[in-house]
Amino acid sequence: MIEGVDTTAMTAWISARVDVEPPLTYERVGLGQSNLTYLATDAKGVRLVLRRPPMGELLASAHDVAREHRILSALQSSDVPLPVVHGLCEDPAVADQPVLVVSFVDGLVLDDRSDAEGLAPPARHAVGLSLTDTLTRIHAVDLERVGLHDLASHKPYAARQLRRWAGQWELSRTRELPDLERLTDRLQERAPAPGEISLVHGDSHLRNVIVDPDDAQVRAILDWELATLGDPLADLGTLLAYWPQAGDPPSMRFDASTVEGFATRDELVEHYAQVAGRDVTAVPFWHGLGLWKLAIILEGVRRRQLDDPRNLTAVGAIPAEAVDELVACAHVVLDDAH
Repeated sequence: MIEGVDTTAMTAWISARVDVEPPLTYERVGLGQSNLTYLATDAKGVRLVLRRPPMGELLASAHDVAREHRILSALQSSDVPLPVVHGLCEDPAVADQPVLVVSFVDGLVLDDRSDAEGLAPPARHAVGLSLTDTLTRIHAVDLERVGLHDLASHKPYAARQLRRWAGQWELSRTRELPDLERLTDRLQERAPAPGEISLVHGDSHLRNVIVDPDDAQVRAILDWELATLGDPLADLGTLLAYWPQAGDPPSMRFDASTVEGFATRDELVEHYAQVAGRDVTAVPFWHGLGLWKLAIILEGVRRRQLDDPRNLTAVGAIPAEAVDELVACAHVVLDDAH
C-alpha cells in the first residue's frame, strides 16, 4: 500500500491496459501540495505516473483528476507537449478517489534551486522563453476541434476568477487577513474588459514542466487540474507570479528564476507578445491576480495540513507568512502599474 492507493489492485488495473511486467513498485514523488503524485516502475524499468486527489475532505470542484483526464486526452493530438494518457481508474477497490495514469516523461524538473544552477547559462535563459512558447501553443488550441469548447463558461473570465477564488478564500482561510481583502477589492476595481477566450492552463510555472536537460526546451507541461477557458493573459500572469527576480519584496516563492542568467519578467512578457501577437497591456492585472490566487491556494494547503497531517509534504507545513508575503507582492505589482 501507498497513501491512498491499493498497489496490488492498481497493478492489476494497469496490467490490463498498459504493456508492463509486474511487479510494480510505487513511490511518492515531487513536492506537490495539491494532488498526490506517484511513480510506478515495472520489472523492466517501464515507468508510469499516477495522480490522485489529496487525502481528507476536499473543496467542491477542487482536485478533479477526472476533468484533468478529459483535458489531457483531448490534447493528445495537439502540439502541446504532454505525457501520453493511459487511463483513469475509478475503481473504489483501487482508491477512494479517481487515479489518473500517464506515461513518464524523461527529462529535468526544476524542483530545487540547484537544478537551475546546474543548467548551462544559455539553457537558463531559454527555459522561461520555452515555457512562454508552450503557453502560446496552449492558447492556440482549436477548442472546437479537440472537443473542449464546453470545458467551462465563456462568460467574462476576470469576473469569474475573482468570484470563484474569493469564495475559495472564504472556505480555506484559517484567520482574518485584511490585506488580502483589500487586494481583492483592488483587483475587482481593475478588472479588464472581456476579451479573447482560449484554453488556459491555470498553473503555469517552472515546477510544472519537464525540460530537456541540455537546451531547456519544454518536453511536457503537467498539472492541468486548474485548466479552464478564459483570457490567455491569465496564464502569463500566473507565470509571472511564480517568477521572482532580484529586487522583489521578500517571499518564500521558489527562487530558481533568480539564478543568474534567467530571463526577467519583462523579457517573458515581451517574448509572449512577439510570439503570440497579443496586446499585453493588461498583464499587471493578471500578474496581481496570479499572486492573489497563489496566496489563496497556499492558504488552502495550510487548511488541509492543519486538518489532516497526511497532507504534509517533504518541505513540511506552509507557514502563514508565505501567504502574507504573496499578498504584499501583489500590492507592489498593482502599485507599480500606475
